[in-house]
Formats: sequence, C-alpha cells, structure tokens
Amino acid sequence: MPPKHTTKRRYPQQSRRALRFSPTAWSKLLFLRDIGDTEVGGFGISSANDLLLIQDFVLIPQVSSAVTVSFVDDAVAEYFDQQIDLGRQPHECARIWIHTHPGNCARPSAVDEETFSRVFGRSDWAVMAIVACGGETYARLEFQSGPGGSLRLPVEVSYDAPFTGTDYDAWTEEYLAAVHPISKLIRSEERRVGKECR
Repeated sequence: MPPKHTTKRRYPQQSRRALRFSPTAWSKLLFLRDIGDTEVGGFGISSANDLLLIQDFVLIPQVSSAVTVSFVDDAVAEYFDQQIDLGRQPHECARIWIHTHPGNCARPSAVDEETFSRVFGRSDWAVMAIVACGGETYARLEFQSGPGGSLRLPVEVSYDAPFTGTDYDAWTEEYLAAVHPISKLIRSEERRVGKECR
C-alpha cells in the first residue's frame, strides 16, 4: 500500500531569524510610508521558499490618519481572493502585517497589540512589523505550535535578493487608490452635508 500523502505545514525558516525585505519591497515600503501625511498598512508578500523574505508590500484599502489605520470593510477578503487567484497560499500573503508609525518610535501601541491578537491570534504564526518615519523598525513573530511563544526579529534588507527597480508611478497609483486620509473624508462629508443643507 503506497504511503499516505500528507501536507506539510509551512513555517518560517528558523535558520535565519530576521524579517528580510528584498531591495524592491523595502524601497516601496519607504516610498509609501513617506508619500503622505498618514500611517499606511498592508501585508508583506513572502517568498514561497522563505516565508520571512518579503518580496512585495501591498496596501489594503484603508481609512487612515497620522496615528491610525483602519482597513475598509471587505477589503481584506477581496485582497485574499486576489492573492488566491494569483496562486499564492495564505502563508505567503496573509501572515505578515506591516504598518508605519509617525515620528521615531516603532514600538507597537496598545491598539496595535489588540489588533494583532484579535486578527492573528488563531494563526499558526504571524508577524507584526512596524517602520517609523524616523527609521526605527520593530518586528515580532508570534507562533502557536507547541507551547506557543513570540520572538523579536531584526529587520534587514536582503541585498542578495533581486532588485527589480523602482516604479514610483505604479506605487503612487496604488497609494492613491488605497489610502483615504480621514481629514479628506471629513472635508468631503462636510461639503456633501453643506450642499444638502442649501
């Protein structure tokens, strides 16, 4: 009788304990961090062979301010559908949550911790990564296997990964489509209400 086929769970490689970005992914993240006046958030797209190597950073449609990011209802589900259509598995596109902070501090806020626990608490593993405008970084791996636990990770640029170049036009288009600053939404709502009251 042939051996029963089993599916191996994929966990980040333990030999390289760092969250690494390809030069292109890192350039894109910094560009999106600095293009506007708000925080931005999204997911890291991992290499299929090295789950802690980020090859792309993808914004999720969001309402944001200088200190908050809130993903638009149904945006995460739509993102997952798009990634599955592209042939990616959840462990490649839905385990590394990345967002930015204003100023110099990349330490997670109480809201960050609550969000990470609520959204990713049942995942086999997940990473919360933060890049502050001043350059400080923070990354932490949480895992549920065995007794579970967490591990702080250094953040590095993996210069041995290919650099496919910058695409500022495409990145700007992605930013404009996904990031909706609260102040602009408030002004838009004020204009709408003002017209209705005339």
